[in-house]
Amino acid sequence: MELLAVVTALLLAHALAYLAWQAASRRRRSRCYLLDYACHKPSDDRKVTTETAGAVIERNKRLGLSEYRFLLKVIVNSGIGEHTYCPRNVLEGREERPTLADALDEMDAFFSDAVASVLSKSNVDPLAVDLVVLNVGSFSPAPSLVSRLVARFGLRDDVMAYNLSGMGCSAGLIAVDVARNVMLTRPRTMALVVTSESCAPNWYMGTDKSMMLGNCLFRCGGAAVLLTNDPAFRRRAKMELRCLVRANIGAHDDAHAAAVHREDSDGRLGVSLSKALPKAAVRAFTENLQRLAPRILPAGELARFAARLLLRKLLRRKGKEEGPKIDFKTGVDHFCLHPGGTAVIEAVRKSLGLSARDVEPARMTLHRWGNTSASSLWYVLSYMEAKRRLKRGDRVLMVTFGSGFKCNSCYWEVTRDLEDAGAWEDCIDQYPPETLVNPYMDKFGWVNDIQGQGGGFVF
Repeated sequence: MELLAVVTALLLAHALAYLAWQAASRRRRSRCYLLDYACHKPSDDRKVTTETAGAVIERNKRLGLSEYRFLLKVIVNSGIGEHTYCPRNVLEGREERPTLADALDEMDAFFSDAVASVLSKSNVDPLAVDLVVLNVGSFSPAPSLVSRLVARFGLRDDVMAYNLSGMGCSAGLIAVDVARNVMLTRPRTMALVVTSESCAPNWYMGTDKSMMLGNCLFRCGGAAVLLTNDPAFRRRAKMELRCLVRANIGAHDDAHAAAVHREDSDGRLGVSLSKALPKAAVRAFTENLQRLAPRILPAGELARFAARLLLRKLLRRKGKEEGPKIDFKTGVDHFCLHPGGTAVIEAVRKSLGLSARDVEPARMTLHRWGNTSASSLWYVLSYMEAKRRLKRGDRVLMVTFGSGFKCNSCYWEVTRDLEDAGAWEDCIDQYPPETLVNPYMDKFGWVNDIQGQGGGFVF
């Protein structure tokens, strides 16, 4: 009991010390402003409906009835709508024979749309970019993709360029962290963060069910973000970064193996998602929140939580009664959650005690765009902005998960009222729809009568 009291006191002391340090260093610390961002909207001829996805499944002659039913079950229950996007080689029936050109064409379309858009609407000349951080997890050609981007936009010879790969769905915030750390040592820096995933060469053609989920949930997308620490841009910026926390529990064998890019027993490459993945996600999430909470929540909420926890121990309450929970809404106005799948969103909602409205942006992003890997968070943020929910002074928490296993989060303060509809412009009035039930449920609904997994954790 004495130990618990000491831990409680240390928790409060840590929170108060952090707040004092933050206040004292506010004037001298390097700022990180989000100047603007743009989400990629592929062309309409790349849309993939449930019916189209069913036709792609039927083309794989290796699948038996069990595998066919399994995939249909995932698609029908995934929470994904009829307007997501696939790479052209899949729609053209060449998913088993992807070429290097297919992968590069997917990236070039993204660069020409999102990167060009964010530079244009921010009125930033490509020659003004000092730093580029690019992440694409499962495609690493030579020259690197960041070099291809430098060549495409004619960036300066002395531009600092970083290419991240193999970092999974949480890499978008890792890229932001890399840019922020560079800016700590370089004043007046303009940073371009580019985040996407390569779907064209990564369609799994085997029969291992742990590796088949990605084909149903991952879709094409990407985002380009402009960050700066130049105070001259503060009035133009959309948000200011207040805090970024990373947790990597890869030292645990089960967590490290939870999501692995590997070959199946027949030598076919894909991403395997183990049964240990949900447990790894909870552990990484917990590690992240333990460090995040003292940095973003008011001392009063931390004291309330600590007091209730201490009281529970003093009364020696037993049984299945839930212990006290921290109310993150005391420090957060908007929750920007990774739309990795319906199970991911629901698990985070329950863990943080959120409402249906809090997770609406993540659910709608999953429905409209699917899981676009590391860029997904920016589509979620764009939904909030398109709905005009983000007002000056609001606090936004981003949370994302990824292989490794990792949970990363960052905390932003909105610096002006936001209302740009971005990639949602042509459809935002249709969201949220009256129902998220798959329109092909009548045709494929029979799959729910079989045993199998129906859209679990995917990152």
